[in-house]
Amino acid sequence: MIEESGKRRRTMAEKRQLFMEMRAQNFDVIRLSTYRTACKLRFVQKRCNLHLVDIWNMIEAFRDNGLNTLDHNTEINVSRLETIISSIYYQLNKRLPSTHQISVEQSISLLLNFMIAAYDSEGHGKLTVFSVKAMLATMCGGKILDKLRYIFSQISDSNGLMIFTKFDQFLKEVLKLPTAVFEGPSFGYTEHSVRTCFPQQKKIMLNMFLDTLMADPPPQCLVWLPLMHRLAHVENVFHPVECSYCRCESMMGFRYRCQQCHNYQLCQTCFWRGHASGPHSNQHQMKEHSSWKSPAKKLSHAISKSLGCVPSREPPRPVFPEQPEKPLDLAHIVPPRPLTNMNDAVVTHISSGAPTPTKSRRSARSPDAGADEHALIAAHVTRLQRGTRGARGWPSSSVLDSPGRLDEEHRLIARYAARLAAEAGTAPRPPTDLGFSFDANKQQRQLIAELENKNREILQEIQRLRLEHEQASQPTPEKAQQNPTLLAELRLLRQRKDELEQRMSALQESRRELMVQLEGLMKLLKAQAAGSAHSSPTHGTGRPLPVPVRSTSAGSTPTHGPPDSLPGVGGDVQDAFTPGTRRNLRNDLLVAADSITNTMSSLVKELHSAEEEDEEETEKMQNGKDQG
Repeated sequence: MIEESGKRRRTMAEKRQLFMEMRAQNFDVIRLSTYRTACKLRFVQKRCNLHLVDIWNMIEAFRDNGLNTLDHNTEINVSRLETIISSIYYQLNKRLPSTHQISVEQSISLLLNFMIAAYDSEGHGKLTVFSVKAMLATMCGGKILDKLRYIFSQISDSNGLMIFTKFDQFLKEVLKLPTAVFEGPSFGYTEHSVRTCFPQQKKIMLNMFLDTLMADPPPQCLVWLPLMHRLAHVENVFHPVECSYCRCESMMGFRYRCQQCHNYQLCQTCFWRGHASGPHSNQHQMKEHSSWKSPAKKLSHAISKSLGCVPSREPPRPVFPEQPEKPLDLAHIVPPRPLTNMNDAVVTHISSGAPTPTKSRRSARSPDAGADEHALIAAHVTRLQRGTRGARGWPSSSVLDSPGRLDEEHRLIARYAARLAAEAGTAPRPPTDLGFSFDANKQQRQLIAELENKNREILQEIQRLRLEHEQASQPTPEKAQQNPTLLAELRLLRQRKDELEQRMSALQESRRELMVQLEGLMKLLKAQAAGSAHSSPTHGTGRPLPVPVRSTSAGSTPTHGPPDSLPGVGGDVQDAFTPGTRRNLRNDLLVAADSITNTMSSLVKELHSAEEEDEEETEKMQNGKDQG
């Protein structure tokens, strides 16, 4: 029991939260009821984050939740209303950048409680479909022109004529918004509201409806609606002008200039609260400014106007055709085949000329759906096509125009709608050829199915060839990793190759040094052998030891000689180092080995012969001493 009472108190607190915050803004000090009502509804719009939802996104949410197939008087419960509101805010968070995400749960709670308080004051727990559409279409963001066009599509017949009973129903629903913010005495519904908007009972078409509601001034019961949109446009407008009452050096929002007092200007806060100073009075006529123009710009404009150079003003709004546009006929389009990937679905539909799945869902018509609503969406699609080429964003000038908020799906829809319109204009289909067109469509479906199957087979073949190519182009080490024995043998062979190369380099250097030493020894032996034949025996005290010659390094090789030439080396040794086209390292080693062998043999023989001569001389000298 305690838990239920606590839950009931929390629910009541959530319902009162929005109104408590609005009361804290102290809007009631604004003396003019029109501005007071517009400020309150603008606060509710921003607090519920409805200013971030464009009218076209709202229409999309209506169609996604099936409201276009329901009659206006159908009642929906609070649970389904919460589902509709949830889809609106979740889709909004998908479009917003990650740094500007909103609190979905809080927005749902605030908007749901406000709608229940405004449209279900008796507590039945149900709202009509028309109430939901009228409230959300009025309080969402976007241009007022687009909102009024959508509202007219809901209150007109198939011929584009406004139904007065539906317009009266619309006024009942939309005037519940001022009543919900405690402005019912000023803008409550009366039985004469329709006559104040359209005093003459005649045929009302779209352009007359727009001219009446967007006139200056608009009908008294709806005067707060265009003012709420003007408030949204001037929130960030800066005026470098001093307020004549509060002496603030600059103004934000509206600026009001007195038509009687010279250079007397008030900011919107002072004007709304009725402040006045000096000779100025609240009874004076004030002009509202929503932008700032420098004196130089005003002077140039006045001169151009006096000289007749100012171009004629464009009409305040575009003129629309009186007859509603016919919905697009998508019966001859091949239905899209199911795909697992959304990106593949988009590419396939664009390439094949079929509509996107979202477009097919939006274009599905039911007997109860109005043709005007569909025609309105088709017209917006055409506008999107023109807007994406230049501004690359929404055609609306609201916050939704940021480049990060670009909806790719709408661009695809615009492109496809333009293609369908071009085909319908160039090749009209007579109604008498329905049987022939059905057969042709059947043949086209079969042909497209065959082409899709062939395309699928080609893609599979391309994938298979790509895999084979990747496997064939793998490097050798990756293949060797599959055979550990082969990889080990390959590593051992590389190590053995490196060792042999190092050994070969060492042998070649040793051979070079040895050749030089041997050549020096041979010269010394030859010189000593030639000298010993002419020398006296009395001087022979022994043969001097050969002195080794230092090997010539690679850096000391003369630059004008061959790379392998050695100075002072001749004979077979020089031949071993002579470069040639038909010689190789093996032949050089063989020649060097032969030269070393011959040289060592001759050296040993000479040493033996020298020792024998020394022994003979020693014996002769010993014998001579013995005889003496």
